[in-house]
Amino acid sequence: MNGVSETLALIAGRADYPLLLARSARQQGVKRLIALAFKGETSREIEQVSDEVIWLHAGRLGPFLDALKNSGAGQAVMAGQINPKNIFCARFDRPMLDLLKSLPVKNAHSIFGAITQKIEAVGLELLPASSFMQSYMPPAGVLTARAPDERELNDIQIGRRVIKEMSQLDIGQTVVVKEGMILALEAFEGTDQAIRRGGKLGGRGGVVVKVPKEGHDLRFDIPVIGKWTLNSLKKSGASCLAIEEGGALLLHKKELIAQADRMGLTITVLGGER
Repeated sequence: MNGVSETLALIAGRADYPLLLARSARQQGVKRLIALAFKGETSREIEQVSDEVIWLHAGRLGPFLDALKNSGAGQAVMAGQINPKNIFCARFDRPMLDLLKSLPVKNAHSIFGAITQKIEAVGLELLPASSFMQSYMPPAGVLTARAPDERELNDIQIGRRVIKEMSQLDIGQTVVVKEGMILALEAFEGTDQAIRRGGKLGGRGGVVVKVPKEGHDLRFDIPVIGKWTLNSLKKSGASCLAIEEGGALLLHKKELIAQADRMGLTITVLGGER
């Protein structure tokens, strides 16, 4: 990517996405990497790939912004989810409480959108969450040995249309469909729980569609498919996963595709008109 800052602030959430991004950023010219990590969320492995790690509590906006301001970084990137339950059980500081109070509607888009404005106000440019991760974004096509059958293709189109048409409601980026029936829509619980909920209701054979909403701000969220996603797909008995070209990261691609083939699961990347 162009205009890479020598010092990057990595806002690191759960799982291995932040670790992969950190390594890729190094390869693309970032000389100093400062990680803002969250206690109980971020893997300790972040310390192995960063020059400095600042450990914070989720929900403490003041120290978070101070750390960014004092980091010396010109750019920041968000990578990895924070447990959605933290929005209900974290101990918020006064700046975070004031931010939440100012929002008439509280959802992922409005909360993280407001935090993005705060980040920019202290002088950092917030990069897209996919920055440095272009090699993890697969092109359109079928990735697995098995392609979607006619029933699955129909469910994919239904699921994609539902997500795009409901974008203004900011419900989520995942829908589970089976034989034309909507089994589950992602809410604040997150992708994995939505997938498992759909499987519990409809049994085996569900089609999972995970694509960005229309107008979605990819600076603070991009669909990510990892080992945990495949585990949820397996437990739910899903038969097909559809993501969107340029709108999802596929981590550990070779391992995931091999495991999907063993499961009989098809993974397809959608392209073209929605």
